[in-house]
Amino acid sequence: MLKLAGLQPIKSNTLRDQAVTLIKQMIVDGVFEPDQRLTEANLSDALGISRGPLREAIRDLVDARLLISLPYKGIFVRSVSRKDLEEIYTLRRTLEVSAFKQCWEKRTSQSRADLYRLHKRLLQEISSGEEPDTAIAFEFELHNWCYQLSENALLIQCWERLKPSLQYYFLLHQRAHNRAGPFEDAHERYVELACGKDLDAMILHLEEHLQQGLIQTIQWLPGAAGSDQENIGERHHAIK
Repeated sequence: MLKLAGLQPIKSNTLRDQAVTLIKQMIVDGVFEPDQRLTEANLSDALGISRGPLREAIRDLVDARLLISLPYKGIFVRSVSRKDLEEIYTLRRTLEVSAFKQCWEKRTSQSRADLYRLHKRLLQEISSGEEPDTAIAFEFELHNWCYQLSENALLIQCWERLKPSLQYYFLLHQRAHNRAGPFEDAHERYVELACGKDLDAMILHLEEHLQQGLIQTIQWLPGAAGSDQENIGERHHAIK
């Protein structure tokens, strides 16, 4: 008989997880800039961890498309290209349309009230004029509503994996325009339709909403963007 008495619960917050969280936050917050070169030695010293868990964390961040690893050159914060934006917005549109189709019949008066509450909190944060990263986090909570309501675990997992890249792109976009998050009226129609009765109208608006976001973000890009290797160019900054 298998004896389990001596086993202790595993702590999920490992050194690797902590390193992923900290580095991701520094990228999203703009502390590490696009194309900036990161060195294992400096990261290891700054975080106070060994190279083993740090390398695992770096692999996770490469998979999350926040870092890029170039042979014989090193690790860099991923820059933003038009191709990156088009791919991620196409995937996001597919995911969110699917989420709405699956959550539509599961909506209740309480879930509708939750969405209105999320929208109100987003508007309050935008009007406060604070840092855009907080408003962007609230915007993601608003969009997260349909995924959670869908109760589709795989769909939610895909959305969670996509969020860091989207959050990074959104933050760069908002800071380039010196804005504290999206425009105040950007989600009024979205929320109205999400709580309404016409699924087709909701999906049509969603596709238009995301397409407009893609166009605006592409317009922000500084000139024609090429491949990751081309974008890195001459800006190789070591962490000090």
